[in-house]
Amino acid sequence: MALEIIGAGFGRTGTYSLKAALERLGFGPCHHMSEVIGDSEQVRLWTAVTEGRPDYASIFTGFRSAVDFPVAAYWRDVLAATPGAKVILSDRDPEDWYGSFSQTILPLILDKASWPDDRRAWFEMIDKVVIGKALSGRKDRDGILSAYRANAAAARELAAEGGALVFRARDGWEPLCRFLGVEVPDEPYPKTDPRAEFFASVKSGIEETAG
Repeated sequence: MALEIIGAGFGRTGTYSLKAALERLGFGPCHHMSEVIGDSEQVRLWTAVTEGRPDYASIFTGFRSAVDFPVAAYWRDVLAATPGAKVILSDRDPEDWYGSFSQTILPLILDKASWPDDRRAWFEMIDKVVIGKALSGRKDRDGILSAYRANAAAARELAAEGGALVFRARDGWEPLCRFLGVEVPDEPYPKTDPRAEFFASVKSGIEETAG
């Protein structure tokens, strides 16, 4: 199964809702960090990506779409490996995004003293993916925002050429369905509690790994 949709939007930009939407539209399963957390093989494969040994064919076997981290940090590389795929930038105001990111993903990564030894491989991989790749090693507010804006700018440039969609959850089904060439469902666009979903997915994934 070839990957058809690549998400360029960083985590905390409505990626969980986008995952649900894509699966509702028939583009599932959708790869998302929630699948990676409890899967030791995915952790191993993404660790290899951070070390310059990508095997995207294995990572995305069985998936039709991929959003959120880790793919958002490598979306241009993944697109080069699957040139027929469509790109979706899940977008959010930079300041709003930083407010959420700085209270969820960032402290989880930076508090290395709290990383449990039996799950250290996942935390180390995420550190390399998010801080090392997506944020170019920056941990300060200005550097993080600069990396976020640069990533969005690259996706917007592709969108201007017709190769990507810039999308916000508040836009609803219509622009997403038009871009993908499918009918609009007769139901509300998926809505989640972003912060609650984030911590629930982390907790669930870690418990599965521990089990």
